[in-house]
Amino acid sequence: MGQDTQHTAPTGPATAAMVELDRESAMGGLGAETARREIRRIDLTSFEERRAEITDQLWEAATDIGFFQITGHGITPQETDAAFEAAAAFFALPAGTKRRYAMAPGTNAGWEHRSQVRPSVGIPDEKESYQLTRPRMEGLWPADEEAAGFRDTVLAFESHCREVAMRVLSCFADRLGMERDFFARAHDPLSAGHQSTLRLLHYFEAPKAPDGSGVWWRAGAHTDFDCLTLLFQREGQGGLQVCPGAERDAQEWTPVPATADAITCNIGDMLMRWSDDRLPSNFHRVKAPGPGDDHGARQSIAYFAQADRDVLIESPQGLYPPITAGDYIKQRIAANFAGAPRD
Repeated sequence: MGQDTQHTAPTGPATAAMVELDRESAMGGLGAETARREIRRIDLTSFEERRAEITDQLWEAATDIGFFQITGHGITPQETDAAFEAAAAFFALPAGTKRRYAMAPGTNAGWEHRSQVRPSVGIPDEKESYQLTRPRMEGLWPADEEAAGFRDTVLAFESHCREVAMRVLSCFADRLGMERDFFARAHDPLSAGHQSTLRLLHYFEAPKAPDGSGVWWRAGAHTDFDCLTLLFQREGQGGLQVCPGAERDAQEWTPVPATADAITCNIGDMLMRWSDDRLPSNFHRVKAPGPGDDHGARQSIAYFAQADRDVLIESPQGLYPPITAGDYIKQRIAANFAGAPRD
């Protein structure tokens, strides 16, 4: 699992139809908000001693709604605050400075600004972001005089996020009949083909429309490309909503609490494929604030556990054609970012 160029099966559009994109293109409606789904909170304290209990709780939450929140994960509030402060320092830089660290086509590394266009809505998300993908960072780190300590802070935070993600994924591996370290081996941070990404996000202040309605979203409806996402939110900076499969036709959206004491997790498309749909990757979006909501800027940080490029994603029962993680991510990025074809 270490070499970018080793592919274990022929792949491409003919063998890997992006059914996820077909689903996403139908999710652009406003819909309605509902509170009938619960976003469960799961405590990971004393993880090894409580592994069986925690695994049951994670599995029940994941198979129900695909979203859950974890506490007792070991990432301290101080670490999280430091990462948010580093992100704020970077986003406060002049646009010309940030442009020097712009994301190159197909790399999923560096800075982007209003460039992600979701197939569900066809318009750019109202945000800027900075992606850290370890093997692709040459020339993309801001100088220390621009953002002091930025590189060390976000690298340390990314490493700790990986530890937490692999712990959760090891529980899913147990339930799926895989070797416990299957996902840890598929997400090797020392591999030249490593694709997991830490994403610092800055959603722009949302101006109020004359009628007070605003727009529908800050980030259009989508599913994540990865195996597992860890999302860090700031207290009170809400807007995240999930639409589980059972509510998809009616587009009923469940709000996900914005709380600083828990990490919000969701299943991604890679894991859905690996589990033959037993673990659902559900649609989510970030709605724009409505009347009476805070219209100020919004920050979040996401860690995407994406399998290494040469890892083959195989659906055990053949629900999906096999595809390498590298080809899968390349196709999904191409569908989500405006501009020239990726890679």
